[in-house]
Amino acid sequence: MSLVLVVHGGGGSNISTDRKERMRQGIARAATEGYNILKEGGSAVDAVEGAVAVLENDPEFNAGCGSVLNVNGDVEMDASIMDGKNLSAGAVSAVRCIANPIKLARLVMEKTPHCFLTGHGAEKFAADMGVPEIPVEKLITERSKKHLEKEKQEKGAEKPDCPKNTGTVGAVAMDCNGNLAYATSTGGIVNKMIGRVGDSPCIGKTAEEAAELALNYMKSKLKGLGGLILISKTGDWVAKWTSVSMPWAAAKDDKLQTGIDFGDTKIVDLP
Repeated sequence: MSLVLVVHGGGGSNISTDRKERMRQGIARAATEGYNILKEGGSAVDAVEGAVAVLENDPEFNAGCGSVLNVNGDVEMDASIMDGKNLSAGAVSAVRCIANPIKLARLVMEKTPHCFLTGHGAEKFAADMGVPEIPVEKLITERSKKHLEKEKQEKGAEKPDCPKNTGTVGAVAMDCNGNLAYATSTGGIVNKMIGRVGDSPCIGKTAEEAAELALNYMKSKLKGLGGLILISKTGDWVAKWTSVSMPWAAAKDDKLQTGIDFGDTKIVDLP
């Protein structure tokens, strides 16, 4: 059974050349981390959690310490994880002051009878589980501050779901037992209302068909742009997007592929 790990860094536009390189390096690190977990015998759940945690720790991405800010200049983060082996899932939303929401989502999946905790309840659960609380200032970047100020000046709060402000990170994996798992994490959209929660799973057909179906529906019916990554049960994978750019990386057969714009895929051998 082929080991496969695919990650994405969210759809976007107007990414500067120097930032594109930092993002490419970030997604490469995340994919390599997840793939190495698989090679060491870790589960698909272990791999996607590890890969997403790398992206949450990277200020270039809209998750964890790079999360965009809500209307009050605060960080509220969402994350979810699912184990394809038994279809168990865990999710958290509107959480604050923790470094890795994806780790908390996994704890929800494995340590509670529930699949979704939000706000104060999620934060209390984090404390009960011994998850360290960090000052919110450690999650706020200068770029996020400038992004919020620009959004307030240009758009105000009239269109909080403007497509250019969306962004998540995510990972999907297949382990040595053929089990699949996914994980995703996000700071949401800039200038969002307090308590706003977004993102939902989309189940399709083959990897290629599911990607086309989801993105076409999003564009034609919802007038939205975005991207996604998928792995089928046979190990086929796909990374597709309708936004201008989407940082992505895929590790399979000891080769790492990365890209950001259409047609710029780079391939290197993994050690």
